[in-house]
Amino acid sequence: MTDQDILTLFKQPGKSEEAFGHLLRQYQKPVYYYIRRMVLNHDDSDDITQTTFIKAWKALGTFRGESKISTWLHRIAYNETINFIHASKRVHRVPIDDVEKSLGKSLQEDELYQGDEIQQKLQTAMALLPEKQKAVFVMKYYEEKKYEEIAEITGTSVGALKASYHHAVSKIESYLTKGN
Repeated sequence: MTDQDILTLFKQPGKSEEAFGHLLRQYQKPVYYYIRRMVLNHDDSDDITQTTFIKAWKALGTFRGESKISTWLHRIAYNETINFIHASKRVHRVPIDDVEKSLGKSLQEDELYQGDEIQQKLQTAMALLPEKQKAVFVMKYYEEKKYEEIAEITGTSVGALKASYHHAVSKIESYLTKGN
């Protein structure tokens, strides 16, 4: 279904749940994987995805269609993920020296993680990035979004996003080549 089909169906009496079901089937996996790349843990990703779609359900009636539904959902997911990361940092104060070990251990223990050693190093390098650089990197590198769409999702200028992406790539390359 197209975005317009979903919105039209949502506005029909008694069809909102059916429309939302189409929205879930179409967008749940991409939203989940965006969040998963940001927070790494399946359970946390699942919770944030659920919160994202609950917020989308509550707000879908007011969605104006000025952007694609995927962009709108990514904006909600982005905000929820950043909020989760900030809350987690306040709760789990981990010394910076222990972050790398902690991330590597959590990836190894995650039953759903399927990456090899190189993927684990990439995930660890990404996790060490500031959250905005990481978000830009994930959307540009993995999801191949254009800077204009990322700007719409994050509320950041295209120029600032390009700089963030460049810094993220440089930090990841540095981490991967320093021999960890």
